Amino acid sequence: MNATTGYRRPQVASEGLRLHLNEHTGGCSPRVLARLRALDATAASFYPDYAAAVAATATWFAIRPDQFVLTNGMDEGIFAAAILALRGRSDAEGIVIEPAFEVYDACVRCLSGRVVRVSLGADFTLTAGQVLDALTPRTRIIFLNTPHNPSGAVVPRAVIQQIAAGAPGAIVFVDEAYVDFAGGSVVDLAVTSRNMLVGRTFAKAHGLAGLRLGVVVGAEDTIAALKAIVPPYSINSYAAAALVAALEDRDYVEDYVRQSERSRQMLYAFCERRGLFAYPSAANFVLIRAGDRARPLAAALSSRGIFVRDRSDQPGCGGCIRITAGLVQHTQAAIDALEELL
Repeated sequence: MNATTGYRRPQVASEGLRLHLNEHTGGCSPRVLARLRALDATAASFYPDYAAAVAATATWFAIRPDQFVLTNGMDEGIFAAAILALRGRSDAEGIVIEPAFEVYDACVRCLSGRVVRVSLGADFTLTAGQVLDALTPRTRIIFLNTPHNPSGAVVPRAVIQQIAAGAPGAIVFVDEAYVDFAGGSVVDLAVTSRNMLVGRTFAKAHGLAGLRLGVVVGAEDTIAALKAIVPPYSINSYAAAALVAALEDRDYVEDYVRQSERSRQMLYAFCERRGLFAYPSAANFVLIRAGDRARPLAAALSSRGIFVRDRSDQPGCGGCIRITAGLVQHTQAAIDALEELL
């Protein structure tokens, strides 16, 4: 990545088993499809009304409407937070914990900020000291990710609190894209914090990646400032309607979370049998260190219509592939193919 190219989207397959993007491998809730089919032509011709989506989101997170803003995917929320932190400051810095979601880096660079990189250890754990040692008077935003992508490691709540307390002049953006699979959200901290924001997505456990729906949670004053940045009609009418239906179907989300946990256990057992190392994960994926076999395995699976992510090009991930742990039947199909290849 560089300042001119920004984030490079991974290739997507029109057919086959997509276990490379951490999507909901079973699709969205049937309630979502029913709600979308019930919409009439005005859903396209009228500007969207967000009242129902805002109310449903507030109920889901048990927070007030003035404590969050809905966004066009979490990517927009990340960019809005970066604008809030970095605009008008030519010497501003943003701390990125590597390996990381490339959008953090891209947003800092787009706003002419300097990226300060902090490398995780061999086990992908993070301490508050690692981050605070990188802090300077120019630090304006710190990106944390828990559970961490691509490892699935969790940043402890106490560490997040220590970082926020030790960096009062910076926004601490906590990316919780995968927290539905792990629990332990810090949304409750963000709504009372002067410098913490939490980003959530409905792309993973809720199966709405194609509709681009996210939310940023924080204290009332900070959210008011974000709402002045996020476009007023950022989410289309179909996405807003789908969100309400998805949040009504808690059982669908909980079933997928259970299947993801079972899929992770299946992948761990496979790796143990085959002498591969699997990092413990609290997300809907497992990072597997396969060494020199990583790239050939990913290519061989792709030729069979099973797509996994070769993460070898990320810092600390040499020889690693990441496999989405979604529906059990899909995980079993991937394991069966791997058994034949190894």
